[in-house]
Amino acid sequence: MIRQEKASQFEQIASVIEKAFANEEMSEHKEHLLVEKLRQDPAYIPELALVYLENNEVIGHIFYSEAFIGDHPVLALAPVSVSPEHQGKGIGTQLIEASLERAKWSGFSAIVLLGHAQFYPRFGFEKASQYNISAPFDVPDENFMVLPLYKGSLQGIEGTVQYAPPFREGE
Repeated sequence: MIRQEKASQFEQIASVIEKAFANEEMSEHKEHLLVEKLRQDPAYIPELALVYLENNEVIGHIFYSEAFIGDHPVLALAPVSVSPEHQGKGIGTQLIEASLERAKWSGFSAIVLLGHAQFYPRFGFEKASQYNISAPFDVPDENFMVLPLYKGSLQGIEGTVQYAPPFREGE
C-alpha cells in the first residue's frame, strides 16, 4: 500500500532511510537527516513524499523537493529507500512509478536525480548532460539524470541545478 507520509511515521521513515543507506559506498549516511531538514524547508512537497506500508509498518519511502534550473522550478528526487530485508522485491520500483504518476500532475516540468545509471533509465531518466543540465557538484555524467514530465518540457531550459539549502549545508 502506497500513501502520502504522515508526521506520525517520521521516526519509522528515518529508520528505513538510515538502514537503506547503511552500506552504500557513495553515501555520507546522512540521508535521513537531509529529509528531516527538507521537511522544514519551503522546498518540501508533501504530496510527493510517499511511504510503502506493509501491515501498517513503513518499509519503503520516496521523497521529492523543489530545485531550480535557472529560475525554472523542477523536482529533485532524493532519496528512495527500502528496508534492506525488503529490497529486491520491487518496492522501490512501485514507489517510483506511483510518484511519477503524481509528479506528472504536480505542475513541474521535470525531475532531476543522482542515482544508479543501471536502474533509473527504465523509468525514462536520461543523462542530464544531454539537455545541457549539470549537477552543482562533481559526479559521474551517467549518474546525474533528468526525466522530462511531458513532451518539450525542457525546451530552452539548461544550466546547473540549484538544490534547496539543506542539500548544501554539508559543503
